[in-house]
Amino acid sequence: MASISNSSLFHALSLLSFLAFSAQAQLSSNFYAKTCPNLQSIVSSAMAQAVAKEPRMAASILRLFFHDCFVNGCDGSILLDDTATFTGEKNAFPNKNSARGFEVIDAIKSNVEASCNATVSCADILALASRDGVVKLGGPTWTVGLGRRDATTASQSTANSDLPGPSSTLSTLISMFSAKGLNARDMTALSGAHTIGQAQCQFFRSRIYNDNNINPSFATLRQGNCPQASGGDSNLAPLDVQSPNKFGAEYYQNLLGSRGLLHSDQELFNNGTQDALVRQYSQNRNLFFSDFAAAMIKMGAITPLTGTNGEIPSMASMSNSSLFLVLSLLSLLSCSANAQLSANFYAKTCPNLQAIVRSAMARAVSEEPRMAASILRLFFHDCFVNGCDGSILLDDTPTFTGEKNAFPNKKSTRGFEVIDAIKSSVEASCKATVSCADILALASRDGVVKLGGPKWTVALGRRDATSASQSTANSDLPAPSSSLSTLISKFAAKGLSARDMTALSGAHTIGQAQCQFFRSHIYNDNNTNPSFATLRQGNCPISGGDTNLAPLDVQSPNRFGSEYYKNLLGYQGLLHSDQELFNNGAQDGLVRQYSQNRDLFFSDFAAAMIKMGAITPLIGSDGEIPSFLLPILTTSFDQPAMASISHTSSFLALFILLLLLVCSANAQLSPNFYAATCPNLQSIVRSAMAKAVNKEPRMAASILRLFFHDCFVNGCDGSILLDDTTTFTGEKNAFPNKNSARGFEVIDAIKSSVEASCKATVSCADILALASRDGVVKLGGPKWTVALGRRDATTASQSTANSDLPGPSSTLSTLISKFAGKGLNARDMTALSGAHTIGQTQCQFFRSRIYNDDNINPSFATLRQGNCPQTSGGGDINLAPLDVQSPNKFGAEYYRNLLGSRGLLHSDQELFNNGTQDALVRQYSKNKNLFFSDFAVAMVKMGAITPLTGSNGEIRLNCRKVNS
Repeated sequence: MASISNSSLFHALSLLSFLAFSAQAQLSSNFYAKTCPNLQSIVSSAMAQAVAKEPRMAASILRLFFHDCFVNGCDGSILLDDTATFTGEKNAFPNKNSARGFEVIDAIKSNVEASCNATVSCADILALASRDGVVKLGGPTWTVGLGRRDATTASQSTANSDLPGPSSTLSTLISMFSAKGLNARDMTALSGAHTIGQAQCQFFRSRIYNDNNINPSFATLRQGNCPQASGGDSNLAPLDVQSPNKFGAEYYQNLLGSRGLLHSDQELFNNGTQDALVRQYSQNRNLFFSDFAAAMIKMGAITPLTGTNGEIPSMASMSNSSLFLVLSLLSLLSCSANAQLSANFYAKTCPNLQAIVRSAMARAVSEEPRMAASILRLFFHDCFVNGCDGSILLDDTPTFTGEKNAFPNKKSTRGFEVIDAIKSSVEASCKATVSCADILALASRDGVVKLGGPKWTVALGRRDATSASQSTANSDLPAPSSSLSTLISKFAAKGLSARDMTALSGAHTIGQAQCQFFRSHIYNDNNTNPSFATLRQGNCPISGGDTNLAPLDVQSPNRFGSEYYKNLLGYQGLLHSDQELFNNGAQDGLVRQYSQNRDLFFSDFAAAMIKMGAITPLIGSDGEIPSFLLPILTTSFDQPAMASISHTSSFLALFILLLLLVCSANAQLSPNFYAATCPNLQSIVRSAMAKAVNKEPRMAASILRLFFHDCFVNGCDGSILLDDTTTFTGEKNAFPNKNSARGFEVIDAIKSSVEASCKATVSCADILALASRDGVVKLGGPKWTVALGRRDATTASQSTANSDLPGPSSTLSTLISKFAGKGLNARDMTALSGAHTIGQTQCQFFRSRIYNDDNINPSFATLRQGNCPQTSGGGDINLAPLDVQSPNKFGAEYYRNLLGSRGLLHSDQELFNNGTQDALVRQYSKNKNLFFSDFAVAMVKMGAITPLTGSNGEIRLNCRKVNS
């Protein structure tokens, strides 16, 4: 049959292998192919012997890998013994007297060293050994990306804070996994590792004596070997009561019967959000195996040390050198956070750059110590608004309103003249070579160092934006009155964890703030030290004196240290947002740690600065390298005389912003991917879509919906196009798609035309991505650059389509959560929802809204009721336009409909219903260009959701079936 995969044995693996390559561009399964070709056989053989001797060892090694990756990434740090310079992770509470298997890794390392001296990292050995142990007990196999290097330090405190505990609640589990880039589904799948192995009494005692969601006979059984009062702490019990030495789905079956051994196990099935998935896994071992393997690949890609970072030690338990305690951890981020940034970017073209910047910052800070904080704030406010692109430095122009006068910046951001002066010096040495964005990144670091703070490697290669956005600055920058939850959310939207947020807030150990930003805190808040409030009130009257200054750190405003956190412990945080970090909340413990351990703060601050510096930079040929920072003197398209004004037409501002995502969202996708192999591709797709949309304007919306429903289910891999086979049930008949997804014949026709021109070259996934864009453009919408190079999946998942696609009755919180699970923030979600400015939907999807919702315009409801009877089953497939004003024109009318309570779907109106997106909906309703810009950006981001690339997947010859 043409619809059956080449080999059903690899049902899960075809979907998974790509992650080993795309999740972390610097890892490769072939990394040691030439330097240590026998590596995998050595590890496999050793693990076979170890597990044959003691089956429990597979679980022990798997646990080591998990505990390694969750603490500063998969870097082998858990294997390090304590030294005179650091306390390692082995004796952290989650590991002490329970982590085991070190001798197995040592033995494998010795064997590998004998074959390939000083070549293979302990981190890679641990990754392979984890996989091979699982396979030995009957579990799935997966491709392990290799090329990790080993950490030269370890962190007991991070192990204590970042590893989930056995008493964790479901919300805590989801949050802790989310902080590592793993979603709730990954968490539930990875928890299935507890289908093998054992746990100590100390970890499940509380559950078997106190929890009320436990099977009584199971509790009694476990109590027999785990006394209630004390003693027997290290007594063991199997995590899976049915088959502790076989890797299967029995663990989930146990949960259904309330026989989870740990409290955290049973939380997965306890009337919560994961109940349905637990049921699925309990009934479908193949689904569990597929998801487990995918999640293991994702976990294995958590911030590894690669390239020249870290080391390759001779023994697993000892570092070659401890000189680079912090830097070894940090440099990895400068290489891996963005594959096209490099610390050596200007090594040949501007070798004196760093010396020029360092010298200039030394002078500026010597003259005014506060300047270090001012430059650091500029960098933060730049990166948080469309990425680290120097846009904050731009003056207003006739074509755009810049960020300098946004509320968080107006009359408070400063230091522009310092950047101008550095730019002039750099231009004198290396004309039109170095971006303002890179100068700002370097200057921020050098100011911190000048005041005694940590140093970190700054990755370079950013280019400068040709536009700026005051509205984004107003919406995306955290305010001084922000609550803790708002801070965490705003940083999370930029890819920064709660720990990063708390560390970066330590920048307030230097600098000053204006009275207008802390007045409310010192007069109204009840969590401020009274004498401190009185002190600050002396220079900040209850009215007037808005620009009067006070030091953010009352102890040492001109020295970069950890005093800021000590201030918080004494309720002397100057801003409301400062004190939120220590106010009986989730960050209290970390604030205490930083207050007592400056080195830990310095390490975390430096790591977070690197991560922040990698927020969607413009790279490659995107943006520009301006020459100066004064008003523009020429309108030519040569290098401009001034950097505060773009030389590029404002008509192109949108596309300059978008191209960066094409390059940075996924390093293996490129708009030029088919330039040599199928040069006519885009014209073929564009022409076909023009014909299809001319014939039926609705087709643009149908194709766009196909792309959305494809990307949200295991990534943009063309899986939605596959028909069902005897080996899998595809996505076409999933509830969100059945009898509503359409346009398949259009993709088929385009594929035939492309095949006639470029046989077996272009994937169906890429055709769908291009067709989506071209349909939007045909109806008057924005254009964006489509990155190409995706390959096609050889399987599909109806269950994932049912679980991952948002429904038409979704609440706002569900929408935000489901999009966040795909790496898309709330703004992306609201922009992408604007796709409903075109197309139609069936009565079955809006019936409940027009008859039951109370936030609907009555006349609009009556209009729609005319073609959608109340009784289910009648007229289910009757159609109505999603945009009542202009269903065949791509514009901002959809948002105006929402303002008038005329959203057709419940999920539509949720965007404007006294919630967090109301303001953005209003903006889009008035500013079509803003909507178009955001929509295009979000489409690029969505198009980069875990594509199959390289040698993964296939190039289907027929989009409906895998190759035979």
